[in-house]
Amino acid sequence: MMKQEMEQLFISRYGDTNESLRIFNAPGRVNLIGEHIDYNGGYVLPAALEFGTTLAVRRRSDRKVTFASTNFPFQTEINVEEIGSHKIEEWVDYPIGVIVELNKLDVSLTSGYDLLFHGEIPNGAGLSSSASLEVVTAYALLSMEGKECDTVEIALLSQRAENQYVGVNSGIMDQFAVANGAQDHAILLMCDTIEYELVPFRTGAYKIVIGNTNKRRGLVDSKYNERRGECDTALEILKQHEQGLGYLAHLKPERFEQLKGNLKDEILLKRATHVIEENARVLESVAALRDNDLQKFGSLMNASHDSLRDLYEVSCVELDVMVEEARKIEGTLGARMTGAGFGGCTVSLVHEDSVDKFVSDVGKAYKSRTGLEGEFYVCGVGNGVHEMKGEN
Repeated sequence: MMKQEMEQLFISRYGDTNESLRIFNAPGRVNLIGEHIDYNGGYVLPAALEFGTTLAVRRRSDRKVTFASTNFPFQTEINVEEIGSHKIEEWVDYPIGVIVELNKLDVSLTSGYDLLFHGEIPNGAGLSSSASLEVVTAYALLSMEGKECDTVEIALLSQRAENQYVGVNSGIMDQFAVANGAQDHAILLMCDTIEYELVPFRTGAYKIVIGNTNKRRGLVDSKYNERRGECDTALEILKQHEQGLGYLAHLKPERFEQLKGNLKDEILLKRATHVIEENARVLESVAALRDNDLQKFGSLMNASHDSLRDLYEVSCVELDVMVEEARKIEGTLGARMTGAGFGGCTVSLVHEDSVDKFVSDVGKAYKSRTGLEGEFYVCGVGNGVHEMKGEN
């Protein structure tokens, strides 16, 4: 959303005052490859999108914080001292969780605020609408309070808000990509150490096409936590044979081949195999991007989806259909599910000359096979969280 448009929406809701109004934005994210690796201590390769969550915020003269959104009818007003005293079970739990974490860091709000959020990320699509909401809240309130905005720390506190307050046991990838993204770059992130580097993502004549299956999936209600538990169990077994092993993804593929016989449970073996192989695919993908070998990158995207479908079992009929139809289009280098799974989105790398045919043909075939109307977003890679100052 444009800055001026957001200002007008805010004033129409809250009225005008002499207090200055500031506008902040945090993107959504797409994970190019490296799914379900973040909480297993491995590498992921996300990128920030060009659309996300915009937050307009203005200081109040009292101690009340108002939360409103252009996307949801629910709104509320809470005294600063009472924020976080109980969960509301609404979208406001995400920004409230951030304020709770800020309080733990002795960054208490010195006044009340009016907050108006506008989200452009489809909820439940797997493009990190929750992380975008958390990160923009943290960045905006730290800015309003005159505090340092360390984007790595913002990612970490936003993750804690989601884990501890909202109750979703997510890894660090989503919040990190939203906070630290850079235009035309992917982020190679080592999830256990938070070491990262920006990798040029020169797509040339190819476009990122995100396909929304419009099959909603909520992380809390999905089998996300179940998968994480299965990985933890596999890790505990393997640790008995590999001293000092902290995360599944720390095992090299060759060493895993030697140890995997200790995983007698077929389910645990499948989960661990995906983690080890997916982690290796991320590093291969980075090498391919550095060589500007988009064909290789696309083939790795395809292998990632197949593993998520067959070994990690977090895909679904709708995701598989959209990926199958995407791969039929000439000019598609690779297609895979992205996000936690069980619905949500696919990401494809498609030649610009084929994009219109991709959207039309995949959309028609998807509706014919599933009865659902898919949505498609052709986009580039944008910047991480920031204040909208000179932007129109």
